[in-house]
Amino acid sequence: MRDEYSRDADFEDWNQGRRFDPAERWCSWFDLVAQTTVRGVEIRRARIVSEPVSDYIRYEYDVTAGHNIKAGEQVRWLPRQLASGLALPGNDYWLFDGETVLFNLFAGDGTMTGEELVTEPETVALCKVAFEAVWERATPHEDYHPR
Repeated sequence: MRDEYSRDADFEDWNQGRRFDPAERWCSWFDLVAQTTVRGVEIRRARIVSEPVSDYIRYEYDVTAGHNIKAGEQVRWLPRQLASGLALPGNDYWLFDGETVLFNLFAGDGTMTGEELVTEPETVALCKVAFEAVWERATPHEDYHPR
């Protein structure tokens, strides 16, 4: 749900025109997702982005097909202006099996400051409803063209 994250060496390589194979560079994540999805587990990722997109979001978009999609994730994009009517949690999160939420916590400059694991049913339900609402409105990766 952020337009900018901490600029690491991978982003800097991409930003300088040094393209790379994301499946090779991030092989541990790629292998985990591929092994998980081949078992029939569905992994869905929704990204809420401002338009025009930031350089960081353009980078994420550029590596998504060769990394997330290739590994078996389903990815959708929702322009932020289409999310105005949705109640969303204040932090990025992962929802696991509809029972556990892992919130990723960030500083204003995009540096990750921590994580919070939550199993409280009300918070999990909020995150589940929010994700499904975003997913329903979002555009599949292959049909989304960042502007």
